[in-house]
Amino acid sequence: MNKDPIFKFILDEQHQSPETRKTLFESIEIELNKPAIAFYTSFNANNAFIEDEDANLIENILQTMDLTKGLALIISSPGGLGLSAERIIKICRSYSGKGKYSAIVPGKAKSAATMICFGASEIYMSPTSELGPIDPQIRAPEGGILQSMSACTYVDSYDKLFNDAKECTGNLEPFLQQLNKYDEAQVNTLRNEIVAAKQIAIQYLKSGMMPEKTEENIERNVEIFLTPAHTKTHGKPIYREEAESCGLIINKMSFGDEVWKLLYELHFRLNSRS
Repeated sequence: MNKDPIFKFILDEQHQSPETRKTLFESIEIELNKPAIAFYTSFNANNAFIEDEDANLIENILQTMDLTKGLALIISSPGGLGLSAERIIKICRSYSGKGKYSAIVPGKAKSAATMICFGASEIYMSPTSELGPIDPQIRAPEGGILQSMSACTYVDSYDKLFNDAKECTGNLEPFLQQLNKYDEAQVNTLRNEIVAAKQIAIQYLKSGMMPEKTEENIERNVEIFLTPAHTKTHGKPIYREEAESCGLIINKMSFGDEVWKLLYELHFRLNSRS
């Protein structure tokens, strides 16, 4: 390929040779027998999350490529907007057509990035590659400081307080004081976002990696990805053995594989500047 499709951060051309990256892309494409692009958003920078503009950037690049053999999407990201992830899935599927797209995770593809992997026909993972839960996250005040927390946890805590207040036959004031800390409109919005993330995941798994399963079976299979009930924390890694046990199609890379060596060198070069 004659392009070096890297987004969301700027590479220092004096230290990161574009020719070296180009050579790595070409070698990876030979090993995979399909064209490849890399989609990276930084784990270190603020506001470097998956968003709609990323879908536009990806589509602009895919328009210039011959994807009759499919597409390899090398992805590294802490996540972002679920609806943006859905757009990226739709774009990758539409352009790769019957050749389909493979998601390759050399490091971490978390939250909405995991959703993008769900839309692929297969996921390449090494023993250290990480996926993660897809439940939406919010920024909520905790001890006077804004903290990231699971939308599921936020909504569940509101529901518990509300139900406890309904069942209380004594003084309601303590419950009302606690409930006043919540924005009811935000709670309802978060309920919708939780449902949307689950629906996107199930929809694209049903039309991709799990066509023979019912939506109910898919939801049970991938429950570990849908709520924090199992992982307890949004950042907990889900490695390839757990992912495979959920029914995902995992292409296992070994550290000695030539394609892994190439992918990890590319990943190191890209990730070191993100």
